[in-house]
Amino acid sequence: MGQRVDDANWDVEVLGADRPVLVDFWAEWCPPCKAMDPILDQLTVELADRVKIVKLDVDSNPSTTVRYNVRAMPTLIVFKNGEPVDYKVGAGQSRAQLTKWLDSLAA
Repeated sequence: MGQRVDDANWDVEVLGADRPVLVDFWAEWCPPCKAMDPILDQLTVELADRVKIVKLDVDSNPSTTVRYNVRAMPTLIVFKNGEPVDYKVGAGQSRAQLTKWLDSLAA
């Protein structure tokens, strides 16, 4: 399971990160979110030197969820230099598709 972030540590863990950060906005009640977990767990290990992957529970962290206008779960947003640079909504991506996407953003 990826590192968890919350409203309190968001600025340090995501906005202040030294490499791109993929944030998985998820919810406990969301089956597609749980379906993405094994893929994201693999990518956390495989891409550890290039991309930081974290999870944010939308129900427990409404401030950050609203700040980035997250309305559907799962939503994956990549942050680079403290700014959102790209996003994907839904659980339709394969591991290969996510790897290619993250590689392009980590370059």
